[in-house]
Amino acid sequence: MYEKYVKRILDIIISIILLIILLPVYFLISVAVLLTMGRPILFSQERIGKQQKKFRLYKFRSMTNEKDANGNLLNEQLRLTKFGIVLRSSSLDELPELFSILKGDMSFVGPRPLPTYYGPFFYEDEQVRHRVRGGLIPPDGLCGETTPTWEKQFEYDCYYTRHISLALDLKVIFATFKILLKRLKNNYGAEDRQHLSEYRKEEQVNEKGDSGI
Repeated sequence: MYEKYVKRILDIIISIILLIILLPVYFLISVAVLLTMGRPILFSQERIGKQQKKFRLYKFRSMTNEKDANGNLLNEQLRLTKFGIVLRSSSLDELPELFSILKGDMSFVGPRPLPTYYGPFFYEDEQVRHRVRGGLIPPDGLCGETTPTWEKQFEYDCYYTRHISLALDLKVIFATFKILLKRLKNNYGAEDRQHLSEYRKEEQVNEKGDSGI
């Protein structure tokens, strides 16, 4: 009942309320991004949604479009701005995702929707995370870590998918407030997390090494 009907109704009602309340915040952040990074104000990327349906996710930009002499984008850490770090650490860069929640591509709580190019790198038992809508607030916040390992993230994602309830959603939301404080304190926005594709490739290399191949 909750997963099938109530959760979606709550997503719609709360997202509409927040979008109205946060209009001034959207305006201020948009102006700040425009002044510090230029256009476009929003970053968009194709993500994996419920039942592996693709959708376009939007965030406030946190990086410039600076390129090298050959016209290639510079490393992400070199393009990340101070204001961008603040946006990431506070998760304010995620605010445009409220529109995705209202539209039905996402939910407030659920596994973080990851880029479509990560698709081939999920193990079979991890695919269960795609049975539900991806979330603005991920269940891995329950582990208390600002940057959990990929294994731990997927472990919490899969557990959440199999045990969705209002009580669990509230538990995840309250845990996330603590995570946000840690992120601000630890300058989370400046961290450079290894992409899942790179991580899986390293795993395969290590496994071959351990097996003596």
